[in-house]
This record gives sequence, structure tokens and C-alpha cells, in this order.
Amino acid sequence: MNLQQLRYVVATAEHRTMTDAARSLYIAQPALSRAIRDLERELGMTLFARSGRGVVVTAQGRRVVKLAREALGAVGEIEALSSHGGVSDAELRIASTANLEPGLAGRLLPAYAAEHPGVRVHIIRCDGREAVVNAIRDQRADLGLTDLPVPTDLITHPLERQEIVLISPPGLDLPDPVPMTRLDGLRLALPARGSVRRRELDAMFGKYAVNPIIVLETDERNGWLNAVRAGQASLLWYRGMAEQAARAGLVVRSLEPAVRRVIAVVHARRRLPLIAQDFLATAEKGSAA
Repeated sequence: MNLQQLRYVVATAEHRTMTDAARSLYIAQPALSRAIRDLERELGMTLFARSGRGVVVTAQGRRVVKLAREALGAVGEIEALSSHGGVSDAELRIASTANLEPGLAGRLLPAYAAEHPGVRVHIIRCDGREAVVNAIRDQRADLGLTDLPVPTDLITHPLERQEIVLISPPGLDLPDPVPMTRLDGLRLALPARGSVRRRELDAMFGKYAVNPIIVLETDERNGWLNAVRAGQASLLWYRGMAEQAARAGLVVRSLEPAVRRVIAVVHARRRLPLIAQDFLATAEKGSAA
């Protein structure tokens, strides 16, 4: 058994089809199938059973997959040790929603870079929470920064609770805080219909029996802000992200009752690379400060 075979086992377990696993590994599907069969013969056990067009992990396979993840994680840590010696090509990949990226770049990354100057950080920009989850599941990101909830196959490390506020053009006759009932008939820019964030906002509107006037539906953050700057609509956004709106002359108000979301670093249920563990420690230290 070798490291390549362990990677094949883990990829097959995570993707649940030989075709998708082979694509993620950049090899041909028949080659992956042969490699898995050869490993099963070598171990004398069946790791995967066919199920329709995909595969399911057997009871023995689940144990092997768990140990394979631990072994690959340990190898990754050994390789990452060079990042603590002053010369490193280590890269940490962090998926973040557009709403939270400014806080990541402005607060968490400088603190991490000060302690680990040899590590390059690549931010994977995601349209929303679902995209962050997919980036982690597809192993395109080591960590994710998003609001909760996320699926239970991911591990969460809550950092803070952020308030949702109303950002409006100047001149609107609204109190501060704004009662939920005042959202009825208010012109709003909202996330695209069908997105997770939009469904959550629609649920909030239904809870308080309000029907805002939807002026714009998009997942582009700049599109929201441009609509507010143009005086066309108001926007529901995080308090921590509202500083740039206030600098642009827009008005930021709280809601009554207050609405808050838990922001967390999330990752897959496997051993994290050492550089990712270091980032998580920096983030949690900052949240406790």
C-alpha cells in the first residue's frame, strides 16, 4: 500500500462515484477502478460496493477510509513543517462568502500573516454558503468562512455573532431601530431567488407578515450597494460589513427585534493541515479578544 492508493480510497469515499473521484484526481476512471480493485485484493477485503451508478463504502471500508485520512493528514503535517523553517511554498486555501470576505482580508489574514509570513493564503470567493460548503467538500478549500448553519458532515468553529442591519439611502423616514413591520412595502435589494440566504430572508418576512417591494434580485454584493447608492432600494446586510456603506453616506439602522447570525470557520471531518490548524488558532484567539 502507498500514499497514492490512500488518496484514491479517500477520493472515492468522498465523491461516491468512480467517475467524479477520477476527475478530482486527474486520472482516467478505468485506472482508478483497477487501482481500487488491486488494493482490495491486497488487503483481502471489499472497500466499496456498487450501488446503481455509484459506490457505497462498506463497513470495513469506513475504517480504512478513516485511517487513510489520518495517514494523509499526518503526511501533510510533515510536509508543512517546512513552513515553520522560514522557506515555504505552503498555500492555505480559504473559501469565503462575499459578505464576509472584507472582514477576512481586513482582520483575520493580517493577524495570521504576522505570525506565519511564509504561508501564502488564497481566498476562494464564493457566492454564498452553499458554494463554501461545496468548495470544502470538493477539496478546493482547506477552510471556509461562512454563517451558520452548515450540513452536519462539516465541523464548525463559531467565531462571533454578527447583527443584520438595514442599510438605506439618506432621507428615508425610518426610526432606529427599525421595527420589522416597517419592512412591509419597503423597497429592498435581495439575494437571488432560490438561494439559501434568500430563503432565510423570505422566512423572516413570512414570520413577521411583511411584504417588501423587491427592486433587485442578485447575489452580487456590488449590485446591492449600487442600488442603495442610487437611492433605489435598501439592503439587509451584516453590521461588520456596513462600514463602507456608512463611509459612502448611507444610513445604517438596527432591526427590532434584532437579527443575528453566527459566523464560523468550517472544515471537513478530517485532520487539518498544520497551516490550517494555525489559522484556526489565530481566528479563535481573535474572537476571544
